[in-house]
Amino acid sequence: MSDAAGVGPEGAAPTGDAARAARVAGAVARFTPEERERVLALRRALHAAPELSWQEHTTQRTLRAALEAAGITEIREVAGTGLVATIPGTDPAAPVIALRGDIDALPIAEETGLPFASVHPGVMHACGHDMHAAWTVAAGILLAKAPAAGTVRLVLQPAEEVGEGAARVLASGVLDGVHAIFGGHVDWRFPVGEVVATDGAIAASTDTFDVVFHGRGGHGARPQDARDPIVALAAFVMEVQTLVSRRLDPGLPGVVSVTVADAGSAANVIPERARVAGTIRATTRAARTLLCDGVRAVAESVAALHGVRAVCTLSEGTPPLLNTPTAAACARTAVREVLGASALTALPTANMGGEDFAFYTERMPGCFLRIGTLGEGRSAAGAHTPRFDPEETALFVGGAVLAACARVATAAGTSLATGVSR
Repeated sequence: MSDAAGVGPEGAAPTGDAARAARVAGAVARFTPEERERVLALRRALHAAPELSWQEHTTQRTLRAALEAAGITEIREVAGTGLVATIPGTDPAAPVIALRGDIDALPIAEETGLPFASVHPGVMHACGHDMHAAWTVAAGILLAKAPAAGTVRLVLQPAEEVGEGAARVLASGVLDGVHAIFGGHVDWRFPVGEVVATDGAIAASTDTFDVVFHGRGGHGARPQDARDPIVALAAFVMEVQTLVSRRLDPGLPGVVSVTVADAGSAANVIPERARVAGTIRATTRAARTLLCDGVRAVAESVAALHGVRAVCTLSEGTPPLLNTPTAAACARTAVREVLGASALTALPTANMGGEDFAFYTERMPGCFLRIGTLGEGRSAAGAHTPRFDPEETALFVGGAVLAACARVATAAGTSLATGVSR
């Protein structure tokens, strides 16, 4: 077999898949067999009993028990259904670091066939938050055994899927005084043992628009007596696409998608109103402002052209998630320490999904990792699908890397304080 297949020359280090497997085995070996069993059992318990945003009561109790079993006793509730656990560091002068794992599930009926599949009909951990919560506890296990220089706060956050949990955690004040925050997301596009830890945009903003065109109804045979809101709706759908194609810098990712169009009830009746709604995504603050302002301007100008009235409602979602350079540098150092430099990879394209971790990085340095969860022979079904099934070995990669992030960042001192723009 050739080197490309994972076997190097006699006496040489393994390459390719074999080298990655060896790196993953090293991350797994940081946990004792008993600790590995506890982490796996935790993940499966969470997966079997998923709970939607703001309903994570059983999840909260399960996670508290897992933290206490790891010898972590300073635990408090946050944001109603979340937890914050504190692991004291060895140096009171070192920076305080937070590690975040989200805990809520999605309204999806599971079709994985796993022996620990969801017992709650129509609810599933289809985005990997069971993995995120479990590997955050796994990081806590390592840090409780061998504390970092600085104090570490484990944030088990509710309600990420509705984009509300992070803001509630911040409002509680539990992260006041934290110098930097790290978190991660499962990513089925990358094999276990590969990690994305890049500067800059890692997820998009998630604003929505809702436009109602109010016209004057009438008989479909006599349009001259009406003010047709459907024509305005159609013009809006076409014109709003030019915001990305003609207003946004071509070098910047952006999306304006119309996902709802609703008007009329009879073939011979021009309705009084027509409604259109959709999502706006951007990866910079300036692009976000341009697209949101542009949607409103298009709605109003189209309405004026067609003699109808537009009521445009813009709902602010999560901001763009921008990894700060100092925190990302710490994360890359952590990945190299745990998995080696070759484990670092990059996103193949811009990620236009949203993530409320962005609220944290608006307040403090932070880095959000994408952690590979594709295992050999596993389904490549993506997140938010009924068959999403990440490889569980990634639990130990995620836990080891996040623990290393905390150690590297607490050793970085005041240099972490740079690089955050508001």
